[in-house]
Parts: sequence; C-alpha cells; structure tokens
Amino acid sequence: MTSSDSTERFSSRVADYVRYRPDYPPALMEWLHGPMGVDHDARVADIGAGTGISSRLFLDTGHPVVAVEPNAAMRAAAEGWLAAYPLFQAVDGRAEATGLSEHSVDLVSAAQAFHWFDTDAVRVEWQRILRPGGLALIYWNSRLLDASPFLVGYEQLLLDYGTDYSAVAERYQDDATMQAWFGAGLRGQVELPNVQHLDLDALRGRLLSSSYAPQPGHPRHAPMLAALQDLFAAHAVNGQVAFEYRTRAFLGTLD
Repeated sequence: MTSSDSTERFSSRVADYVRYRPDYPPALMEWLHGPMGVDHDARVADIGAGTGISSRLFLDTGHPVVAVEPNAAMRAAAEGWLAAYPLFQAVDGRAEATGLSEHSVDLVSAAQAFHWFDTDAVRVEWQRILRPGGLALIYWNSRLLDASPFLVGYEQLLLDYGTDYSAVAERYQDDATMQAWFGAGLRGQVELPNVQHLDLDALRGRLLSSSYAPQPGHPRHAPMLAALQDLFAAHAVNGQVAFEYRTRAFLGTLD
C-alpha cells in the first residue's frame, strides 16, 4: 500500500468517521496527567489527527494542540468541529514530514493512524519537533474480537465482506513491537476498557467508516449491510449492541 493510498482511503468516509468512530476513555488522560506526570499545558502535536477525535481529547483537558493531517477532507472536518477551541490549529502535513518547527512541541500524540506510518521515518521527524525531554504517546482502540457472540459475528462479517480487511488488521502493532520501538525510552504503558453502545443506524455508520468496508456500487456492499442487519437483530438488547474495545497506550522518549 502506498503512502497516497493510506492518506486518501478515508476521504469518502469523513461523515461516518466524525459521527461513529469511538472516542477514547477519560482514564487515558488521567493516566497521562497522573502517574505519567504530563503537564496540562504541554503543547501537543496530534499526528494523523483525522477528523479531530484525538485532538479534542487534549483540548478538553487544557492542552494547546496543533493537528497534523494530510487528508484535506478530514482536516476540514476537524477545523469545523473544533472551531470553538482557541488553542486548536490544523496544518497540512504527514507523520514523516510534519512541517512543524524544530523543538516546537512537548508531546507528540499518535492515535489510530499510527499503524499507517513509516515507523522508522517518524522517529527521526518526531525527534526533530520535540523539545528536549519531550514525549511521544502512541495509543489506539483495539476492537475485541471474541468478547461476545456479537463481536465474533462482526469479525466474521468483516472477513466475509471486507475488501482488504485482513491486510489492514495485520498492520496493528503488538505490545512487544511497541516496547522495542521505544526501547529504553519507554516510560509506561496501559490498557483500558472502552465501549460504544450502538443502535442499528450507528452500527451501520461505524462499519462504513472503516476503510475496508465496501461502499455503494461495490457488489458486496448491499449483501454486507443485509448481513449486518441480521447480526444486529440476533444480538441487540434494548435496541443496542455493545461494541467493545481495549484502548492500548504507550508513552516514552525517543532518544
């Protein structure tokens, strides 16, 4: 997959991404500001910020944030959604070439987009933009695959109908890979529960926000949505299903 592919593959999914992608648990910020000792006024570079879900997490706890996002549609969505935050700005840049000034940020944040990056190149770039002693926070929501019959069925649906689901799923780093990436600089890691409670419309939007879900016009689109409706009908309780995750986070220096 080329860099251009990974940048543009969400362009047609922005509306669903804004509305239906999960947030991150408040406990993540409590861990960052508490035992990890990060100041609330630390300047954050949110890399691969997308529509701003991760940026808002920092803005809501007092951080100034510069969001770096190469996808114009997603960046525009973030600028519109977060316009009320005076400490927010968004710039056109890539993880490996942010365009930010040398030693200009205290904390690099990379959330769900991290698995698309060239992890060797970003170390060099992030070392450049971080102030001495600055930290990198890498975190994402990992969907639980077998925590419930619904989640088992959802995983099978992706395998049956997804365009390149297996290739994308395998890109997520495991704990050992992340520990090796940080090396001696790893300061801490944590795993936290997270959940979305979704009705049928929200579940459909959550599915269609994924880059591997076939879109209208694809021969698997309509059968996929029919299978999703059947899955929802089989497992919904009081009109909702529980979409469960574990939020995994790693924090450290890049020396």
